[in-house]
Amino acid sequence: MMSQEETGIYIFCAIQTDKDDQFGSIEIEGEERETFTIRYKDAAMVAAEVPMKIYHPKKQNLLMHQGAVSRVMDQKDTVIPISFGNVFKSKDDVAALLENLYPQFETLFPAIKGKIELGLKVIGKKEWLEAMVKDNPQVEKMASSVKGKSESAGYYDRIQLGGMAQKLFAGLQHEVKQDVFTPLEETAVSAKANDPSSEKMLLNASFLIDREQEEQFDQKVNEAHEQWKDKVEFHYSGPWPAYNFVNIRLKVEEG
Repeated sequence: MMSQEETGIYIFCAIQTDKDDQFGSIEIEGEERETFTIRYKDAAMVAAEVPMKIYHPKKQNLLMHQGAVSRVMDQKDTVIPISFGNVFKSKDDVAALLENLYPQFETLFPAIKGKIELGLKVIGKKEWLEAMVKDNPQVEKMASSVKGKSESAGYYDRIQLGGMAQKLFAGLQHEVKQDVFTPLEETAVSAKANDPSSEKMLLNASFLIDREQEEQFDQKVNEAHEQWKDKVEFHYSGPWPAYNFVNIRLKVEEG
C-alpha cells in the first residue's frame, strides 16, 4: 500500500500543441516519474507528479530540469521555458495558470517558433590579463610608486591603481563586444549582453536564433574563437529555449 504522501505538479515548460504529447519519464531526487501534458486551447504545460516540497537548485536537480526541457525541444519547435522549481498543488491549479498565461503565450508562440537560445561567455586568460596590466605604462608607473611607499602613504595610490586596472578591463570588454558580440548579433534574431558573472569575464551574451541558422552561427563563433583563442576562453552553450528573451510571470492573479 502506498503511503499517503502529498503530491504536487512540477512544471517544466509550455509548448504549442494540439495533442497529448509524450516526453518520457524523468528522475527527480531518486524517483522515476512520468511526464504528461496539461492542455488549454493550443497550449500545454509539460509536467510531472512529484512529492510536494521545495526543490533546491542543486546541480542534479538543475540537470534534471534542463534534461527534460531539452527532450521537449528535440520534438517541438515552440517551447516557452519555465524556471526551475515550480510545483503546484494540483492539475487544476496548473490548468488555471495556463488559462491565465494564455494571452501572453498567444503573443509569444509566433515570436519564438523555430527559435533557440545559444549562450556565449568569453573569459580572459589570467596570464593575458596580467600581461595587459603589466604592459600598460600608466599602470606600471603607478604600481612602482605604490611599491616604494608605506601601507598608509600608498593607500590613495592603490585606489587609483585599482581604478586604472578597471578602466583597462572596461576597454577590453568593449573590444570583445565589438569583435565578438557585434558580428554574432547580425546573425541573431535578438541578442543580449548580460552582466558578467565573474571578474575575468569579458562577455556574457545570449543569442536568440532561428534553428536553420545554427550552423552559420556556429561558424561565426568558431571564427571569433580562432581570432581570440590565445587571450581568452570561449564557453559556448545550448541550444536552450529562450530563457533570456521570455519573461513569464508565473503567479496566478488573485481575483
